[in-house]
Amino acid sequence: MNDFIEKRDFYRMVVDGEVRYRIEGESQVSTGKVKNLSNSGLLMSSDREMAPGTKITIAIIPGHSITPPLLADAKVIRSDSAESDQFNIACSIDRILTESDTGPDFP
Repeated sequence: MNDFIEKRDFYRMVVDGEVRYRIEGESQVSTGKVKNLSNSGLLMSSDREMAPGTKITIAIIPGHSITPPLLADAKVIRSDSAESDQFNIACSIDRILTESDTGPDFP
């Protein structure tokens, strides 16, 4: 029997896809990998460490062109060291965006 009780408000979906992100105040767009996604946040891996509270704009790129990217403003909750110069970045999703919100060079 499974005695596991989910204590989160929203279930997390395991995702293995590309994420593009831009740190607020920077023009550079960087890439990473999405590890999981929920209604209120995501976990991604990146080669950049980010301080808690850092605001980023993200674009989660689906594997098929028939589905548009998920665009959102997010805030870093924590950044943990992972394998080989990578960091696990946990973020809360603050606002879902449209393409007109992100500018022409993003995603």
